[in-house]
Amino acid sequence: MKYFLIAGEASGDLHASNLMAALKAQDVKADFRFLGGDLMQAVGGTLVKHYRDMAFMGFIPVLLNLRTILNNMKACQEEIRNYQPDVVILIDYPGFNLQVAKFVKTQLGIPVHYYISPKIWAWKQYRIKDFRRYVDRMFCILPFEVDFFNKLNYSVDYVGNPSVDSVAYYKEEQSARPDTFRQEEQLDERPILALLAGSRRQEIKDNLPTMLKVAADFPTHQPIIAGAPGIKPEYYQQYIGNTNVKIVFGKTYPLLQHSDVALVTSGTATLETSLFRVPQVVCYYVPAGKLSSFIFRHFFHTKYISLVNLIADREVVQELFGARFSYEQIRDELGKILQDKTYRSTMLAGCDEIIQRLGQPGASQRTATLIYNALKH
Repeated sequence: MKYFLIAGEASGDLHASNLMAALKAQDVKADFRFLGGDLMQAVGGTLVKHYRDMAFMGFIPVLLNLRTILNNMKACQEEIRNYQPDVVILIDYPGFNLQVAKFVKTQLGIPVHYYISPKIWAWKQYRIKDFRRYVDRMFCILPFEVDFFNKLNYSVDYVGNPSVDSVAYYKEEQSARPDTFRQEEQLDERPILALLAGSRRQEIKDNLPTMLKVAADFPTHQPIIAGAPGIKPEYYQQYIGNTNVKIVFGKTYPLLQHSDVALVTSGTATLETSLFRVPQVVCYYVPAGKLSSFIFRHFFHTKYISLVNLIADREVVQELFGARFSYEQIRDELGKILQDKTYRSTMLAGCDEIIQRLGQPGASQRTATLIYNALKH
């Protein structure tokens, strides 16, 4: 069968590549065309557009690149029309993908499956009408999403979380070979403070300088930056300056495995950090912090921004964003984790709770089975 997939950022590329591999295991004649990245391309098929040329986030960047975005949309629609796939599989990236879903259902009549639901439970709940009209099957990766969609009379499938798969696979493979991370990266014996400052340039610009300033106050730990895919070392260097802070690329999981504590920009990284049982401070800069906090409290439909707290449905980790994002508050919270053993052990117990709630690995395989069986029948 023919599959057309769309992933608009690095995490989508990872999860889509795992789904493609699982589809190939069930469908030996699987043929793929996609908007995505290097990981999807490594599985096989035709890369139509790289996500690096699509990732415009925020009102101003979108406005400035509106012509490019519209051209990308038109080119994508023509690719699907010409390819005539058996199914279109959308991975998160809602601003772009919901427009594609509308086109595919109304113009082509091709089944649309959505893997990794957009976070409409946070806000924009009105978008549920678009899912009802244009999405045939929704596969969710967060357990609380099932109840959310059920209350809106929209049936979904919970398939497990792909980050659980990725971490489990890493741990299984890592156990089969000697541990050489510290040696390869020429690290000293101090405990590691991991700095995960986001995957986009703007996130890094907004968060990394403060993270580095905080890290400098804890010389007992060596700060290590997790380099994001597609971001060159030179970009980080302007913030690192003459300090001895190291960057590792393509080694986020080994970094987390060896870390004692982490400063993490909100996103999938907060969940991955908890899956490795690393205590963390969630810190995310947004402009006009007090206004942003006001908007979040009064217009969003969720109490938390981090996946860790959302899954636990309580405050496992501190979320220092908006008005709470500051050097002083991040420094104080990090000090509390390092110096208060009871506080640290309570946070680790929260990590264990999250791991239990997410269930066993196998999200990609379960999703592939549901998609393939739906197409066969």
